[in-house]
Amino acid sequence: MSRPTKKVIITCAVTGSIHTPTMSPHLPVTPSEIAADAIAAAEAGASVLHLHARDPADGRPSADPALFRAFVPRIKQATDAVINITTGGGLGMSIEQRLAAALDLRPEMCSLNMGTMNFALFPMADRYTTWKHEWEKPFLEASRDSFVKNTFKDIEDIIGMLGHAHGTRFEFECYDVGHLYNLAFIADRGLIQPPFLIQTIFGVLGGIGADPENLATMRQAADRLFGDRYHWSILAGGRRQMQLVTMGAIMGGHVRVGLEDSLYLGKGMLARSNAEQVGRIRRILEDLSLEVATPTDVREMLALKGSDKVAF
Repeated sequence: MSRPTKKVIITCAVTGSIHTPTMSPHLPVTPSEIAADAIAAAEAGASVLHLHARDPADGRPSADPALFRAFVPRIKQATDAVINITTGGGLGMSIEQRLAAALDLRPEMCSLNMGTMNFALFPMADRYTTWKHEWEKPFLEASRDSFVKNTFKDIEDIIGMLGHAHGTRFEFECYDVGHLYNLAFIADRGLIQPPFLIQTIFGVLGGIGADPENLATMRQAADRLFGDRYHWSILAGGRRQMQLVTMGAIMGGHVRVGLEDSLYLGKGMLARSNAEQVGRIRRILEDLSLEVATPTDVREMLALKGSDKVAF
């Protein structure tokens, strides 16, 4: 079984690289918007903030470290939340581009996708007839014939460059059962040390579906592979977000919400901010008599190096 969860970690994924500005007027794009949304999410109860950057001119995903530096220090100054920088970047980015900001900032945590996979966004293009920016529809359509590359060498290199060199720990993103086995292979070779934060991800086309049965399948596989060496967290893309993360919390897991994963607060109701989603899941957790973890709790639970040892 995963480590007993006395306190539930709420991670907020603030903007991501999946949704485009046409889809919601509330998606944070500029450094000021990302900073404000992240700070409000932390005040609402998020103890981990998962961060991407966007070009402030048109909202397209960006790997530019200068853009990250325009908002990450502001977030650190305003909140004690653990800052988690993407290594996934956005579709079409090279490994070097995806790692640039993380290597520059040397954060306490980074995300790490545990396998090469189809990551299909193109069905979303059918939902809109007009677009705010010209890049949006071609960006989504390009995912029909592309993939996210994370080979074993990529994974080993990222662990070496960030984990071994700078003490960064990882949110291991597992989009299917095979990714759990990839992670176990890396762990069994001694390249990473527990406790592991395993983020099981549901509802991305190309990965495992957002079905309750799959939640149990991923949990059981992780228990077999990692025993009590891991903390289990759940995220679900789109409309199943709140349902699945609530089920996961009842089963003893941590939760991730945010506008990267879903733009909605309820059926047909766009979330006006990340803080709205964080506040919603916090109320659900507390109504279930579950205690929300603080950033101090998270640093202890995940053996993080501390905010004084980052490069920002």
